[in-house]
This record gives sequence, structure tokens and C-alpha cells, in this order.
Amino acid sequence: MSASKLPPDARFATRAVHAGLEPDPHFRSVIPAIHQTSTFAQDAPGEYVGDYDYARTANPTRRALEDALGVLEGGHATAFASGLAAEHALITAACDAGGHIVLPIDLYGGTYRLVDRILTRWGLQYTMVDQTDLDALAAAVRPDTRIIWVETPTNPRLDVVDVAGVVERSGEALVVVDNTFATPVNQRPLELGADAVVHSATKYLGGHSDTVLGAVVVADPGLHEQVRFVQNAAGAIPGPMDCFLVHRGLRTLHLRMAAHGANAREVVAFLQGEPGVSDVRWPGFSGMVSFRHADAHAICTRTRVFTLAESLGGVESLIEVPQAMTHGSVEGSAAAVPADLVRLSCGVEDARDLVADLAQALGAA
Repeated sequence: MSASKLPPDARFATRAVHAGLEPDPHFRSVIPAIHQTSTFAQDAPGEYVGDYDYARTANPTRRALEDALGVLEGGHATAFASGLAAEHALITAACDAGGHIVLPIDLYGGTYRLVDRILTRWGLQYTMVDQTDLDALAAAVRPDTRIIWVETPTNPRLDVVDVAGVVERSGEALVVVDNTFATPVNQRPLELGADAVVHSATKYLGGHSDTVLGAVVVADPGLHEQVRFVQNAAGAIPGPMDCFLVHRGLRTLHLRMAAHGANAREVVAFLQGEPGVSDVRWPGFSGMVSFRHADAHAICTRTRVFTLAESLGGVESLIEVPQAMTHGSVEGSAAAVPADLVRLSCGVEDARDLVADLAQALGAA
């Protein structure tokens, strides 16, 4: 079944397997070819197939991934070289110098660094607020607010934000949701009224810790064209092999997310009964878990199955101390992370081995 033949009421698992896949027109391979090229032949000056004149502008492998992401999130997708490149493109497409955005008080350190250290130099203003408090959020929105930037679940504390409630209080601002942790398996923000979704596709969408890629998916075709213009003009595009790997990952996304969530459930049940462990958080889906422990740093060096590393969302389990790792850039700000916070990305190993690994690491604490 090709993507073009999918029934309009096809369920998510079916769409995940088939989205963006059209048999190769020359040899009928089920999986499209990897177009490892920088340019395309023209029949005459300015005459080329579709918009394939130069690979920064378009590449068939990238287009297949973008089509698939659009199907899964329910919008128009554009792929970038990283999640942060995607964020930068969307913000610069939607905002003017001197504009204002609202950020969550708990957010990915790279997003904060991008806005605070780079975009403010070009006049962008921002306000940080606890977005679980919808009244506080509404109070932070100004007449010149162009974007309300939402993370749900938030990174790293895993707060859950009511996207529909944010939309109701957004006024004229665009609601942008970082859907990296939830993925469209568990949450489709555009269906809740959001204007745009961003992903670090490096994480769950790719799912195998072997590529770096980002994406923007928007509801409005006009905004899509603005984002695509920035993609071409600024040139932060992913290579065709990276696009191929993420597209491959999408086809098992629903299966992997179920396994991640099942393992996280077992890990949380164990952590909630452990002495010294407090503030255990899990949004009820995906493999992301956080907890606090006075011996956080030492615990992270004692695990054997959980690898001490940044990132998340791969089939292997990872452990980190955000304050010293992914969130160092927010130190000293309102978004600072406690030094005793541990973040887990539960992979798809046997849950019994994950629990045993944490038990031995905590037992020596």
C-alpha cells in the first residue's frame, strides 16, 4: 500500500508505517531511494522537475520525510539539520525585531540559550511563566506577543501543560508546542488548536540515537511557506541519509512508544518506594522519568544498563543530571534546574533489568 492509497480514516499505526512512502518510479522499490546529490540536471536553463534545482532547496528523500511528518502531526512539515535549527527558523519566520514571546519556566536549555543569548541581540523580548498556571500565562501575554512557546511534558521536570487551555488564552499569538517528549503517538497539538509543532527528531521520532534532525509542522499553509523560505535562505537542512534514518524510525514509532511507556511504568513503581528518592515524575506515557536524590551525581555513574549521556528517546536507556549536562545554559536564570534532579530516558530493554540496574545504583547511595 502506498501513502497515496491510504484510506482517509486510516489509524495512526497504519499511517506511521505508510506515510511518505511512494514506490520508486524507476524500479518500484518499496522504500524510496536515498538521493545523495547536491544538484539536479535541467533540460534547459531554469527548467527542472518540480522544485528540484538544488539540494538546499529540495531533495526527494527530505520531501518524503516531510510528507510523512505532515501526515502524522496533521499539518505541513519542514525538516532541518537539528531541533534547534527548526526552532530558530520558526521563530525568525514568525517574529519581527522587537517582538515578544512567552517561554515556559521549565524548558530545554538549548531553547533558552537560543532565545536569551542570540535572539535577544536582535531585539526579541521574552517572558518566562509557569504554564501549568493558565491565569499566570494569560497575564504574561502582551499585545505584541507573537509566540507562546509550550513544552509538554516540559524538559526536564515533566510538567504537563493544557494545550487547549493555552490556545484559549493566546489572543493573537501563535501557540507553538515542542512535541518531542510526547510525539504524535500520544499528543497531536495541531488537533488541539495549536498553530505549530516542533520536534527534535533526533529523539523519539528517529529513535535509534544515530542521527540529528529537527522539524517544524504548521497548520497554516502561509506560515509553512514562510518557514520553507527560511529553510532555503538560511540553509540549515538535514542530509538525505539523516532524513532516511528518521523516516525509517517513524515506521516503528507506535511500537517503540508503547515499549518505552511500559518500561517507564515499571521504573516509576520501583522508584516510588525507594528511600532517599523524592518527587518522582512521569507524564503517564513515553519513557521520560525524573526524580530527585541527594546523591544524584554518584547514582548516574553507577548504572550499568542506563548509559550516562545526554539526549533521550533512543531504544537504549540513558541517565543524566540535567543541571550539569543538558541544562547548564539555564544556570542562574529563572529556569535553573536543581542539582539533585535525575532524568531517565527509559529504553526498550527488559524492564526487570532496568529496575535491577537502578536498584544497585541506588543501593550504594
